[in-house]
Amino acid sequence: MNLRRDVFQAIADPTRRAILLLITSQAMTAGAIASNFDSARPTISKHLQILTECELLQQAQKGREIYYYLNAKKMKEVAEFIEPFRKIWDDRFNNLEAVMKKYKNNNQ
Repeated sequence: MNLRRDVFQAIADPTRRAILLLITSQAMTAGAIASNFDSARPTISKHLQILTECELLQQAQKGREIYYYLNAKKMKEVAEFIEPFRKIWDDRFNNLEAVMKKYKNNNQ
């Protein structure tokens, strides 16, 4: 059965988020990635498979090694989806800050 992977389900897992952070600066092999975790290598391979299926990671073969690297285009799509929500929360926190300043000034 071929399951369609959802990018937000993929990044919901803390290990997968850690993998994404790990490879932001450079492409790495599965073994190099796995060496940064206490999980079994097959577990990390499964995480890599999920991240690749939802296109957050891409693969490039160099000799006998397969390197995983961040798909910046897909990450940008995720960031663009999240941006309106970030703006909403920023506005709410700014409003709260204004109320708190007003409250503080009235009670001095």
